[in-house]
Amino acid sequence: METLIRRCAGLDVHQASVVACVRCVDEHGELQQVTETFGTTTPRLLELFDWLERWGVTVVGIESTGVYWKPVYYLLENQFECWLLNAQHLRNVPGRKTDVGDAAWIAQLVAHGLVRPSFVPPKPIRDLRELTRYRKQLLQERSREVQRLQKTLEDAGIKLSSVVSDIQGKSARAMLNALLNGVHDPAVLADLAHGQLRKKIPALQQALTGWFSPVHRILVSEILAHLDYIDETVERLGGGVEKILAPFASAVDLLDTIPGINRRTAEVVIAEIGADMTRFASQQQLASWAGMCPGNNESAGKHFSGKTRKGSRWLRTALVESAQVAARTKGTYFSAQYARIRGRHGHKKAIVAVAHSLLVVAYYVLLRQEPYVELGDHYFIHRQQKESYRRRLVQQLERMGYDVNLAPRAA
Repeated sequence: METLIRRCAGLDVHQASVVACVRCVDEHGELQQVTETFGTTTPRLLELFDWLERWGVTVVGIESTGVYWKPVYYLLENQFECWLLNAQHLRNVPGRKTDVGDAAWIAQLVAHGLVRPSFVPPKPIRDLRELTRYRKQLLQERSREVQRLQKTLEDAGIKLSSVVSDIQGKSARAMLNALLNGVHDPAVLADLAHGQLRKKIPALQQALTGWFSPVHRILVSEILAHLDYIDETVERLGGGVEKILAPFASAVDLLDTIPGINRRTAEVVIAEIGADMTRFASQQQLASWAGMCPGNNESAGKHFSGKTRKGSRWLRTALVESAQVAARTKGTYFSAQYARIRGRHGHKKAIVAVAHSLLVVAYYVLLRQEPYVELGDHYFIHRQQKESYRRRLVQQLERMGYDVNLAPRAA
């Protein structure tokens, strides 16, 4: 097999150790292979750096193992061409799996060009990714805390969530604070309602009649304090995100022109795929990397389940949430696409299809540096062959038992 990279290395990374194998092939085709084991502390990784440099290594293949690959990759990336490799693509022959064998196998695959490196964004995008992912985790935790609050109130016989739409709204929060301060009269609590909610005062009085015990007071107090802390933390993280995003402000503005994608979603998209779309050969490659397109599963001419593969769950979550919004926008391409697919394949597949379209649109918007241009909800009708589409509609009506007579509309 042809050797494409003459001086390369394979790293089998663990929490406390890195097994490195250097593979060198000279101009006469003579193979020299050396294996060493290093620790994962920074001084030991610097020794690994010097060792690879002495051997004249040009490409380093690193197996993606949890988060343990990160310090190794970040230390080596400025000097060597680092390939982060998917562990599923590095399966060794059964019965030959050892740390030394794995490192040698990685080096051999890299030398012959049998693996492809995974996408690793540059440092500013990585920093942005850390902030947006942590922010998303906090928002998910906030949702769980709100559910705990509702559960505690239900346990106390307080049916506030059955009347108010937002249990964290201004009126609901005022009522909860009054409960914590020892006010139990439903009439007094209901009178704290603001705006349109005052029309529901009789219903509020019934909903606020319960048995709010000292234990409930402790739980609700702690939950509300935790919610306030999360809100403050999310706001501070938002400031950090804005600072890192300053060089990518134009990219965020472009993504914000796409229906269903707001600024926060645009921040997540930039954090997950970056702003430079030339890193991806095509929109198909980006969709495949993100796990937002159907897989191929065919054998002996039979097609099996082609469910989407695993990709970035952070990007997928953001795109699916945006697809839910885009599918409800009136007069847009995305609403028409959703309606068209939902009738045949159901809600879930239709939403994933819209999310895939959003990703493709984001790819071209960032690649061409042009805002989104709406195609309209009649796009799927206009793109049909006029005669064949009309004939198909007539046939559908005839199958339903109608006699169809077509006449051109008067001008």
